[in-house]
Amino acid sequence: MLQIGSFRAQACAGVTRRAFLRAGTSLPLLGALAGRSEASVGTDGPSTARAKSTVFVWLWGGPSHLDTVDPKPEAPYNYRGPFTTIPTREPGVRYTELLPHLAARSDRFSLIRTHVTPDSRHPEAASIGMTGYKEDAGPIQPAFGSIVARQRGGGGALPPYVMLSSGTPRVETQVAKGYGGGHWGKAYDPFVASCSESGETGIPSLRLLDDISPARLDDRYDLQAKLDQMRSNLAESDYGQWDVFQKMAFTLLSSRGATAALDLSREKPVTREAYGQSSFGQSLLLARRLVEAEVPYVHVNWSEYAEAIAPRTDFGWDTHIHNFDYLPRLCQIFDRAFSAFLDDLYDRGLIDDTLVVCIGEFGRTPKINSSAARDHWKDCYFSIWAGGGVQPGRVIGESTRLAEYPVTRAYEPSAVGATIMQLMGIDGAARSKLDVLREARVIHELL
Repeated sequence: MLQIGSFRAQACAGVTRRAFLRAGTSLPLLGALAGRSEASVGTDGPSTARAKSTVFVWLWGGPSHLDTVDPKPEAPYNYRGPFTTIPTREPGVRYTELLPHLAARSDRFSLIRTHVTPDSRHPEAASIGMTGYKEDAGPIQPAFGSIVARQRGGGGALPPYVMLSSGTPRVETQVAKGYGGGHWGKAYDPFVASCSESGETGIPSLRLLDDISPARLDDRYDLQAKLDQMRSNLAESDYGQWDVFQKMAFTLLSSRGATAALDLSREKPVTREAYGQSSFGQSLLLARRLVEAEVPYVHVNWSEYAEAIAPRTDFGWDTHIHNFDYLPRLCQIFDRAFSAFLDDLYDRGLIDDTLVVCIGEFGRTPKINSSAARDHWKDCYFSIWAGGGVQPGRVIGESTRLAEYPVTRAYEPSAVGATIMQLMGIDGAARSKLDVLREARVIHELL
């Protein structure tokens, strides 16, 4: 179901035909349209891209690498923790017992075990993880999704950069600044949509019209009447005051394909059930629909808040206390939903054209703390990669005996960004022209 909400436009003199047509034709994508004109920058344009879309799965809060995909069963108990290990499809590679579905599908993706980041604070590490740059190094840099949006543009009414989340990534007191266009401006921020446990999609920027229900969106005559009514009540000057996302929303309302892509009620119940009744699971299902609708970059946020438990938060991966109590629940949701997502992409023939990157902002301390949990750890963490030119079944990087530091090459967030760009057809020359990720090294071990 697609939830719309309510927004009242101020009643003024009638809007001109020119202004109304502009709302219906020039809106998809404003900033992104400028990006389409830049798509030929560099020697490798989008036509040579291995991936048509990227789904960036952000495990906000920092999941423990030792308790998931880099266990150390021979380490002392105060490092290894209580979970046993299980084999994967790759000889000699083991995960913990919390990820049985992913262990059974390890030949469908590749794993990197030696990421590092320069900051161990959530908002700062998140900005680095989504842009490749430290916040205090100068103006906020554009997020990976914003780069793709500018360079690739959109192919229709749907925005080129969509973030599926109940809100932009934050801790209780601070928002991560690097999720959007940064110094490029808000035109390159993501178009945010939320997805509930039951699969109801909420689009804050669609709060344009009263009395528009999901059922009425399918009634084109009724919708046209509502749009005509809005036209008669909207002055051209008011249209000019709308922000870029309200303008995008107006175009979405006028597009049957766009609203259909956002409506999970069109999925078979068995498919929705496979992903699990969680906001994360249903968001991944919606991401698959957006990939089918050719959205270039979809960011799936695990939660709005990083904290595992705190007032008004929604249960992220930040497990300073009760780590071993919370992880079975967190991993059960992740293991089921992410495995179903991979299966869906493979079964529908989407995997070759879709790059999937799953990562958090850092890992957790190898040594268990005094609260029988794990704190922030910036010196070693993991990512999962699939599709879009990535060779599956690889385990890249090795950590030390206690999973404290990389033994082999350490991969910084800028390398993640450069690899996404390369697979999306945005090569070094294009990145240099845009002045983004200029010195970053592609992770060639994935290719």
